[in-house]
Amino acid sequence: MLAWGGTYKKLAADEIIFEEGCEAHYYHQLVSGSVRWVNLYEDDREFIQTMVEAGECFGELALFDDQEYVATAIANEPSLIIRLKKDSFLRLLKSDPEIHFDFTRQLVKEMRFKFLLVRELAQPNPEHRLMTLISYFKKTGRNINPIRNKVQLTRQQIADMTGLRVETVIRAIKALERKGFLSVLHGKVYC
Repeated sequence: MLAWGGTYKKLAADEIIFEEGCEAHYYHQLVSGSVRWVNLYEDDREFIQTMVEAGECFGELALFDDQEYVATAIANEPSLIIRLKKDSFLRLLKSDPEIHFDFTRQLVKEMRFKFLLVRELAQPNPEHRLMTLISYFKKTGRNINPIRNKVQLTRQQIADMTGLRVETVIRAIKALERKGFLSVLHGKVYC
């Protein structure tokens, strides 16, 4: 991407990268750190759409339909991203079919996750919601430490992602631990 005019941008923890409702001018890819893509509510609540990991892009939908961003991107910690201007990004996709297919595969992966989340938000059982989410993360390697199977999300982040209250997430994790589906060691959740 650097050859196409991409530039690095350092981000501080809690720095807003772009806001919901704003026009998209750049393709963004996370190099290091982590980013949450969220919808913000007037009462300071967040609904986490996704937690972006190194190597992943975010906010790309608005580059294709000329609409505004559907969520706000915020750095969770000091992070580094590559930004590529929209017109350069679209030329890059047109010039290299393999990159275009890789990008399309990533979009499909994200769409599958969204379908899973929407289906699970309709499920009234919090334990079922958590197990489905954690099973998905384990299967895809997202938000899970692959060596120890440690869930890399806080209970608050899980609550913000599932639409549950943090207290409900805590109770559900304890119930799943009693049933042998999860382990909790030193406050960390393992699957």
